[in-house]
Amino acid sequence: MVAGRAADGTVYVLEDASVTGMTPQRWALKAVSLWRKYRADSLVAEVNQGGEMVKAVIAEADAEVPVTAVHATRGKYHRAHPVSQLYEQGRVKHAGCFPELEDEMCDFGLDGLSSGRSPDRLDALVWAVAALTFAARYSAALRSPFRVRTLRTEVPPRPGARSGRQRRGRAVDR
Repeated sequence: MVAGRAADGTVYVLEDASVTGMTPQRWALKAVSLWRKYRADSLVAEVNQGGEMVKAVIAEADAEVPVTAVHATRGKYHRAHPVSQLYEQGRVKHAGCFPELEDEMCDFGLDGLSSGRSPDRLDALVWAVAALTFAARYSAALRSPFRVRTLRTEVPPRPGARSGRQRRGRAVDR
């Protein structure tokens, strides 16, 4: 999952890059390719079942890629709940159509997916959004081969507006 955060804090899902059936070397190469394509800030990997192997395989593909390993300590449903609230608030948007991801989002419940399989795309989405919004609180991140990119956008000033924006009585430059 590729996602980014705009200057106003809105998270945009940019690409569903989920893969299955690849060797560790192939998904690492795909992750590195996406990291380069989006000029991402980081590649964060959930390592609950891969341990140091995940970081080692990514480093083998490109030793320059910054990798942060994270561990899931709560179930998928509990991790997804705060992200679903962000969707309800309009703070997460899709920059495209992602039918397989959206199918998982609609089908996911307390017992997982109705098919019984793991909601891998949804889980990657939750890590992506969490990394971009709750990282300071949870140190959350993305599952490999997924990536995070913080988008920096410039908003042109309104005619006659002060330099920067007003916040609590003081100007804050962007």
